[in-house]
Amino acid sequence: MGGTTSKSTFWTGIRDGFPFILVAAPFGTLFGVLASESGLGVHEALGFSLAVFAGAAQFTALQLLQENTPAVIVVISALAVNLRMAMYSATLTPYLGAAPMWQRALAAYMLVDQSFALSAVKFEAEPEMTVPQRMGYFFGSCIPVAIVWLGATVMGAWAGSQIPASWGLDFALPIAFCAMIGPVLRTPAHLAACFTAATVALLVAGLPYNAGLIVAGSAGMMAGARTELWMTRRAIAEGPLS
Repeated sequence: MGGTTSKSTFWTGIRDGFPFILVAAPFGTLFGVLASESGLGVHEALGFSLAVFAGAAQFTALQLLQENTPAVIVVISALAVNLRMAMYSATLTPYLGAAPMWQRALAAYMLVDQSFALSAVKFEAEPEMTVPQRMGYFFGSCIPVAIVWLGATVMGAWAGSQIPASWGLDFALPIAFCAMIGPVLRTPAHLAACFTAATVALLVAGLPYNAGLIVAGSAGMMAGARTELWMTRRAIAEGPLS
């Protein structure tokens, strides 16, 4: 990729990230509508999306705020939902870690599921990319989702209660998550984490302040980590195939 510039990889990232607006648009609109129904104005809903910029965490925080949950629980729950971002960051660090601090800080802010998935696949497939080229691609993949997410938040908040409940927009959240999670369940560790978290979430659904979310997420991560450790030890014990 000697003749490729960071500008060209930026536009490649925009092209690759563009299809994800089909998820960001209904997702952002739904958040805007729910924010409006919770009493937030258009500017407040937009500020919420700008400050947090994490769909799942925003929905979680909004739901808990509606239930008058203590602020500490709201923050902890939102962080628990977004713990996967720490794993995403660890995965991308070998590729982007040499970039200037301000670029890494902006990348951390803009990191979402879609940009991570695109970037991880791209960087692994093309290891010869330079750090500026990788940063260009990463930011390009973020732009379509970010613009549509923020714009849809505004539109949803503006529409607010004008959208009939019969439209059933609440289906967008679980479907969006299923669409993102399904394709990445490729290893036993992924499956262990997913199904452990889902099972525990059902068992502790009655805990106050939605604390079951924290418990289930922690259980899923521990199950995934233990499974990964077991697989690694097994592979070492078996040794290379002859």
